[in-house]
Amino acid sequence: MRIFIGAGLSALALLWPFAADAHGIAGNRFFPATLVVEDPFVADEAALPTISTHTESASDEGPKTRETEIEYEFAKRLTSRFGISVGQAYVFRDAKGPGGTAQGFGNVDVGARYQFLLDAAHEAVASLDLGFEIGGTGARRVEADRFSTFSPSLLFGKGFGDLPDSLALLRPVAVTGVIGADIPFERQTRSVSVDADTGDTDVEIERHPRTLTYGLTLQYSLAYLEANVRNIGLGPVARRLVPLVELAFETPLDGRGGARTTGTINPGFLWTGEKIQLGLEAIVPINTDSGADVGVRAQLHLYLDDLLSESAGRPLFGG
Repeated sequence: MRIFIGAGLSALALLWPFAADAHGIAGNRFFPATLVVEDPFVADEAALPTISTHTESASDEGPKTRETEIEYEFAKRLTSRFGISVGQAYVFRDAKGPGGTAQGFGNVDVGARYQFLLDAAHEAVASLDLGFEIGGTGARRVEADRFSTFSPSLLFGKGFGDLPDSLALLRPVAVTGVIGADIPFERQTRSVSVDADTGDTDVEIERHPRTLTYGLTLQYSLAYLEANVRNIGLGPVARRLVPLVELAFETPLDGRGGARTTGTINPGFLWTGEKIQLGLEAIVPINTDSGADVGVRAQLHLYLDDLLSESAGRPLFGG
């Protein structure tokens, strides 16, 4: 969910020729759309919906809270290398104590992506991704930020189909990853409250640190195993499975307030059809700041460039 602001880069994307492949293809490798770490391809696609639920730990700011999100995201190619996207989540919050329940939309995320590398022989791909969370577009009651956040990142993917014959069983392995930053437009928020009994004024300051964001996925494609390494007799359903684990972390860069690295480990699997993909993963927090227990995430992903390949699933320019 990213946005380009540079018109010069858009012009470059229109002028630079590029071999347009199907969704997520680099040589013999199909890279599925992962649920947590953004995959590095530009494509026409829709995550509709992604449903997740997990419990936030109790803190000085509030009690333990169950949060459930139902999220959509649409992505559209303008050229074969350059695309834009929009997404938003509807959030349910159930506090185990004061605060009760609340629901409403989170902030709108918009973005754009420029895919600058595709090496078919080595099953490698890389993209530049710029994102923008529009502050104030979500509901205060679900704690949507009033300030906006800019999120530049580098996305990459590499398949291991070029390994030697002695390591043939590792050829179905692929990794994708991201490294970037979240940069809030406001460094802190001040809130003023007045005690009704004493008339005393209390000023609270909430700091919004810049954060380093990084993640990695490790995937094993059973379809790649059967098609390019060894046919082990999997059925038509099982061969479309991709077992994987996704790692996603955030580290504050400002070094204030005692904040520490947070993140999740997300083991699960994807089932990749010709036009849709199903995904299911556990959400395992790495520490108490990341969550109070194990959650779950599920997704229905639509490959619009296959579903609508002769119409809206094509790049607007140069398709």
